Amino acid sequence: MSVDESHGRGGAAVRPTLRTLAAETGFAVATVSRALANDPKIAESTRETVAAAAQRLGYVPDRAAQRLRTGRTKVISLMLDPHHEILGFTNHLIEGLTGAMVGSGYHLTVFPQTVGGDTLAPIQHVVRNNLADGVIFSRTRDDDMRVRFLLERGFPFASHGRTRGPAPHPFVDFDNDAFAHAATMRLADKGAKSVCLISPPEPYTFAGHLRAGVRRAAAERGMTVTIPEHLSIDSPPEQVSAWAESLDPVPDGFVFPGEVSYLATAAGLRRRGLEHGRDYHAVIKVSSSLLSLVDPGLDQIFEDIREAGRLLGESILGAVGTEKGAMPEGVIYAPVVLYR
Repeated sequence: MSVDESHGRGGAAVRPTLRTLAAETGFAVATVSRALANDPKIAESTRETVAAAAQRLGYVPDRAAQRLRTGRTKVISLMLDPHHEILGFTNHLIEGLTGAMVGSGYHLTVFPQTVGGDTLAPIQHVVRNNLADGVIFSRTRDDDMRVRFLLERGFPFASHGRTRGPAPHPFVDFDNDAFAHAATMRLADKGAKSVCLISPPEPYTFAGHLRAGVRRAAAERGMTVTIPEHLSIDSPPEQVSAWAESLDPVPDGFVFPGEVSYLATAAGLRRRGLEHGRDYHAVIKVSSSLLSLVDPGLDQIFEDIREAGRLLGESILGAVGTEKGAMPEGVIYAPVVLYR
């Protein structure tokens, strides 16, 4: 293509269209369109030629025209809840999600949410204004109003976390019960007689999973259980640290569902002259190698957030690609023990 053809008046760049690709490749516009849609009835060599031309010319589909023609936005919306207790949660999740969507033609938009904010309103906004073909959200509750709303409207979605109803739906969830049980058993093996869990706020489903895992293991090993109800993994680190500094008595074992609550608690106990490995033991759920750099001796259990993102991406692509009412099944991924 000549410089004159690729630029408009005054040298301004002109966005390549299907007609541009047709002129470049010698194929009909309809053939180019079907090739870009990866139509199996179009020869593979033709599809490859068109794809190469599209990449070379910087062709991007006209989403407005595509939406009018197909009724699809080719967008997935992620309702991003804050996860302060897990370092790097957002980056890892988005990395996994976008990796799963490569080659699908879908793009990811992010709607940030605040702690304690209205979680249903953003989803209602997306659905009622047809801003996406599917949504992803996290921090589920047993009876989640977002799940009810989306199921009633037959709108595709996938959740990071399980619910108890009102009907099966696609989800991806870490096995927090298995994590908490394994962590508590590890503390018992190290001689701990009491275990303290810094829990998520109780309305969240995974809070129940964590509490159940700790209590089951503690009952098996004859340990006492403490779960402070006035703070949680969402509490400011300063509040957690002050709580640890005033603990009396101090449990000899701790289960932390994230790195931040461990670091805050350790700081408070350190001000009292108490040290990990000498005065108490801890098992921490981690999503990166950062704590290993701080203290290689820490007992850690790994939650692969990138894998969760990848599985969520696959789940939502499956949901938007199925007939209305047909939902992919849920996926529970396992913890990875990193004991030293």
